[in-house]
Amino acid sequence: MTKSIGEGTGALEKALDVLEAVGAAPEGLSQTELADRLAIPRTTTYRLLATLVARGLLRRDQLRKVYCLGFRCFEMARQAYAMPDLVAAAAIELRTLRDLTGETSYLAALDGREVISLERCDGAHSQRSQAALGQRKPIHCTSQGKAILSALDEETRDALIRDLALKPLTQYTITDRRRLQAEIKVTAARGYAIDDEEIVIGVRCVGAPIVDASGRVRGAISVAGPAYRLTPDRLQLLGPELAESARRVGAQLQPAGTTLSDGAAEPVPGHWAFHGAYPLWDTRHQCLYWADRLAPAVHCTLDGTDSVQASFDQPISALVHYEETVCAVVGQTLVAIGPDGATHPVSQQIPLGLKALCDESGGTLWAAVEQSGSTVIGQLQPDGGVRVHWRVSETVQCLKWRTEDATLFAAAPDTGSILVLKPGTPTVRRLATVPKGSGLVSGLAFDGEGGIWTCLSGGWGVVRFASDGGLDRVVGLPVPCPTDLAFDGQFSQLFVATARQPVLLEVLNDAPLSGRLFRILSSGTS
Repeated sequence: MTKSIGEGTGALEKALDVLEAVGAAPEGLSQTELADRLAIPRTTTYRLLATLVARGLLRRDQLRKVYCLGFRCFEMARQAYAMPDLVAAAAIELRTLRDLTGETSYLAALDGREVISLERCDGAHSQRSQAALGQRKPIHCTSQGKAILSALDEETRDALIRDLALKPLTQYTITDRRRLQAEIKVTAARGYAIDDEEIVIGVRCVGAPIVDASGRVRGAISVAGPAYRLTPDRLQLLGPELAESARRVGAQLQPAGTTLSDGAAEPVPGHWAFHGAYPLWDTRHQCLYWADRLAPAVHCTLDGTDSVQASFDQPISALVHYEETVCAVVGQTLVAIGPDGATHPVSQQIPLGLKALCDESGGTLWAAVEQSGSTVIGQLQPDGGVRVHWRVSETVQCLKWRTEDATLFAAAPDTGSILVLKPGTPTVRRLATVPKGSGLVSGLAFDGEGGIWTCLSGGWGVVRFASDGGLDRVVGLPVPCPTDLAFDGQFSQLFVATARQPVLLEVLNDAPLSGRLFRILSSGTS
């Protein structure tokens, strides 16, 4: 039987032709233009376009009646370039450069003989550089490309330059190979590259290469803006700032070859929760407690089986160890839960506005409480007051105490930050910041090697940060909204609570395990 058009590799080739044609037309192409340009029947073109739009690889501009590249293309491009570790590592520096200069900052990586834009922070001015994410540019006339060339080994760099087609994009574009080589040597010596209206008239740019600990060139960061604001003198002043920012980004990246995966996550037998949260390992009974916040109940996972330990009629907002007992914050009451499920209130008062609560090895309780538009963090007093140690502007979702170095950690999803709070030190340090596109930081746990783990709610995974803030492990989950996580006593199992309530109905078809408790079995977690 003969296959019809739209089946087999022929359809695949035509779909790729459509993608390439649209990708080469920044203004987009109509269905008629595509059919004529590619000599494809219009009915076939319609079917191909419908499929590509449904998969997010194309999008249709309803006003202009044309097709443009879809955001899924950009997401895949980001993932292909060591995402999310490169974007996560560069996030703070990109924002800092934007704030420092008022101009748009960019992150890019090398792809063949071009650089591709991975991330940007828009400048403060109405007239600013607006290169699109996923946009490709020649390496010979961009500050990012020249910066990357300057950091490559001589053999690789010479081979790239030898094969370049040095097309002039403006009258200032370098088209002589010897002059380009000289420019690259100057760039390598000073640590930053300059694009002096070489790709777009009226736009200047300064960039610096990102190199990881193994010496591998991972990309470049840059700042771009109108030539009248980014004068040559100002570029010379900004260059060293770019070089230092790029150095800090590179220091966070693990050397090439470091694995970013771990053991597969598997659901623990049991029922799903509307909003699973607060997993807490109980060393005395060698079991895990966790809560469903919205259908208020405390679960117990023992020997691989999950069961409801106690149910309540008010929402649960924390689980902690207190006075050698597992306790839940139910409404405004701290309730002790016995091994047999029996419950009784504890005299400890709970303040209004409680956002997070944790225990210091079963003793002192640390609380984050919302007060007057900010969050105060400190030791919880018996009467429900807080002995304030720190005040932060962002909302804190989770607190965790690390006994080994007597340090408190906090997760702040609004800014994507993991905060480090050392008692006796008034300053708050940001260990790491995750861009919102990767998911919202949610929950915290510590492994046996000093690593800090957090969930990416909305990001379908959990991640591990090393003690220096560098992202060094990512574990994917089959559900979109993990909320919190905890290790067992031997660091051989990582338990992850997840939520079902915020997941869209159409997403639940692809993530039916949402709300289940997961565990990750791996020797690599400790």
